[in-house]
Amino acid sequence: MCGIVGYVGPREATSIIMEGLKRLEYRGYDSAGLAVIQNGRIERRRDVGKLANLERRLAESPLSGHIGIGHTRWATHGVPSERNAHPHTDCKGEVVVIHNGIVENFLELRRELMAEGHRFTSETDTETIPHLVEKYLAEGEDLEGAVRRALRRIKGAHAIVVLSSREPDKIVAARLGNAGGVVVGVGEGEMFVASDMPAILEHTRRMIFLEDRQMAVVTREGARFTTLDGRPVEKEVQVVPWDPVSAAKGEYKHFMQKEIYEQARSITDTIRGRVDFEAG
Repeated sequence: MCGIVGYVGPREATSIIMEGLKRLEYRGYDSAGLAVIQNGRIERRRDVGKLANLERRLAESPLSGHIGIGHTRWATHGVPSERNAHPHTDCKGEVVVIHNGIVENFLELRRELMAEGHRFTSETDTETIPHLVEKYLAEGEDLEGAVRRALRRIKGAHAIVVLSSREPDKIVAARLGNAGGVVVGVGEGEMFVASDMPAILEHTRRMIFLEDRQMAVVTREGARFTTLDGRPVEKEVQVVPWDPVSAAKGEYKHFMQKEIYEQARSITDTIRGRVDFEAG
């Protein structure tokens, strides 16, 4: 699965996100990107290839902000390219989304949204999500409600993280099915979101894990949890005893063992988006 990192707090978001994405490089990826809210606007930087390419892009055109999200992508729908790299945004540039999973009904949703006047700029299934959120915001929903309604429309398993300049103090994260994890990290006056613990263990060992059909609204003061139908959920903070290296190894004794047992998944990730399994 792809790598996800989010941050909200007093520090510069860009450096924390980039550090977190580097700790998830073991997952593999073919493009990367991030978005922060800078001076009240969403600003994105994306590039193909290694994170070093994205770092060069950021050196040429820096970002500064205290809330942001980042992503490393394995191509599924759409070839590896800058325009297909996450994060993806809506027509107005007010909503930005990173996503693990596949929107199984994206062609149907894309046609519907285009008929309503939405303009798409990528080949990805993910881009339907910010446009759905944009649609429901226009109908009067707040960000949490708009994300909830968008998730009711999309089919498949998903882990998504959403940021909006309309509500610039919060990150909304949700998990639906088994498309990878969503972890909320609890800091002192700052909060983190990630697809896996190693991304944020350098900053906190206090973790909250989303379960299937759960959502988190994260601000620098803390997080509130609900089910996808809006019912409040009490979540327990778990203190993780591992250091970042141990967390990256997971259940394996050493990295060689991890590489051996993860070969099948690595091969699948490598050819995903390049081979049509349904056509044979």
